[in-house]
Amino acid sequence: MTATAHPGTGRAVDGPAPGPATPAPAVAGGLVRPADGDPVRRSDGGRVRLADGGPAGSAHGSSTRPADGGQPQPRPSRLRLRLGLLAATAGVAVLAGVSLFVGATEVSVGDVLAGDLTAAQAQTLVSSRVPRTLSILLAGSAIAIVGLVMQLLVRNKFVEPSTAGTTESAGLGLLVVTLVAPALPLVGKMAVATVFALAGTMLFLAILRRIQLRSVVVVPLVGMMLAGVIGSVSTFLAYRNDMLHTLSTWMTGDFSGVIRGRYELLWIVGGCAVVAYLAANRFTVAGLGEELTTNLGLSYRAVMALGLSIVAVTSAVVVVVVGGLPFLGLVVPNIVSLAMGDYLRRSLPWVALLGAGFVLACDIVGRTVIHPAEVPIGVVVGVVGSAVFLYLLLRRPSGAR
Repeated sequence: MTATAHPGTGRAVDGPAPGPATPAPAVAGGLVRPADGDPVRRSDGGRVRLADGGPAGSAHGSSTRPADGGQPQPRPSRLRLRLGLLAATAGVAVLAGVSLFVGATEVSVGDVLAGDLTAAQAQTLVSSRVPRTLSILLAGSAIAIVGLVMQLLVRNKFVEPSTAGTTESAGLGLLVVTLVAPALPLVGKMAVATVFALAGTMLFLAILRRIQLRSVVVVPLVGMMLAGVIGSVSTFLAYRNDMLHTLSTWMTGDFSGVIRGRYELLWIVGGCAVVAYLAANRFTVAGLGEELTTNLGLSYRAVMALGLSIVAVTSAVVVVVVGGLPFLGLVVPNIVSLAMGDYLRRSLPWVALLGAGFVLACDIVGRTVIHPAEVPIGVVVGVVGSAVFLYLLLRRPSGAR
């Protein structure tokens, strides 16, 4: 007997999951209807979609059930969604514009429009400010997206790379390859960090399979304990090799060192985000469980492998280039899920925009509170993210047990 968490509500579901006791979906006329009544259509080509045209997920008819299992929320109309997306995109664009003109070197919009920039100001804008803003947009949106993908695959709303040991595993890999092969190019170090991140994530999943009671709180708690163990190993290795400061720099997100020529690897996470969007329907189906995924003609293991690879590559690249961004992949998907449900393809643009906007806002705050010095973005995101994390825990009475 095992216990799993419902992908939509995150609540524990006692009993075999999936197992013989789970009612098999009824197949009739090309329609597969799961036990909860969601109409899911399967075409001959193996493409899976809801009868209303969307992919299988936790969206129910014309309403969306919140993550805490409360009353279903009315689903926003398409026009409202499009207007909202336009407004969100405009808000992120404004934040990106502000980000270009905040920093120790004085660069104003008027000077740019009038063409009165000095050589030093132009160099700062082109070599530092623009790469920094682009890296914030890429890293923020990508970490938020992989957080949502990981929550669907693990079927728990409180899991993301930093609460499952993935980020710490990537840091351990980066430390090991730096000790063993310090002359290896950055791409090679990133590849080793990716392998460690994937191994750490698979270890987390292997531990979860052996746990009988997987409540909504126990799963992230297990991940945090695993992350603590891996982090302790990294700290020990760094201490023995006099690299504690270097390890701390790697694991604390900081965009101050991002300049032209050092951020381009982040375009890889942009590619991962595109792949995640293209495979969104498959991830949504995989979030319904292995048995239903198999009955709908999809390879559950293949979908899991693709999702975990995207999570590992994105986490490793972000750690190598800018460092860890704790709780970002947890709070942003949960906020979006509360309003829009778990239909991944519909949620991903919102998650990407909110993730980028969240990191942009935190970075601007970090650069202004002690101007002209700045607080590392990892510290600001950690403080705000942990506060939101606690709020999400406390607002879920069922999660207290």
